[in-house]
Amino acid sequence: MNELRAYLTVLGRHLGKDLRLEWRSKDAINGMLFFSLLVVVLFSFAFDPTRDVSRQISGGILWVALLFAVVTALNQTWTRELRNQVLDAQRMAPAPASALFLSKTLANFLFVAIVEAVLAPIFIVFYNLQAIGQGWLLALVLPLGTWALVVNGTFFAALSLRTRNRELLLPLVLFPISIPALLAMVEATTAILTGELDPGLWVRMLTGYDVIFSLICLLLFDTILQSE
Repeated sequence: MNELRAYLTVLGRHLGKDLRLEWRSKDAINGMLFFSLLVVVLFSFAFDPTRDVSRQISGGILWVALLFAVVTALNQTWTRELRNQVLDAQRMAPAPASALFLSKTLANFLFVAIVEAVLAPIFIVFYNLQAIGQGWLLALVLPLGTWALVVNGTFFAALSLRTRNRELLLPLVLFPISIPALLAMVEATTAILTGELDPGLWVRMLTGYDVIFSLICLLLFDTILQSE
């Protein structure tokens, strides 16, 4: 019990620090908002979708916009830790490395969730959307899909931290490994909006993806941190 309390204390301190830094600078949220809104607006004018067509394409547009927007924020996730050798101090600290990784992932998740909350009403207006299927499942698909993007993105951002072209390397690694999750996100969202298919299979696939990759990233992060 004491170990769990200590772990949660370390996790809370790391998370609080990241939230305070973002609150002061707002670099990640502003960058994601600008990019995602730009994609959503441009695609709405490019396709000029009717209501039926919008339900078919909106799932793909939504997740592609979020994917590229997330990459812009993930590149900044660990660069702050390089200043004043903060990452070196965290490496030598007795605190578990998984708490540091989990706090970064949770912070990124919250940032993306804020962007989604702002983007959702704009997306509905521009694409004239109304869910024909089980609309409440979007409240499950959105966090599951967001977690799939940020957990892998945070891990690979740390992996590519000291590489020369980390801004280029991150999407090259993240995009291919996120293909199963992206497929599940798009298919589940489209099934909910159109009501033509049961999204249950895609939701289960996305849940399994999140569990598997979360465990892998948590187990391997200590090795990544010590090798930096």
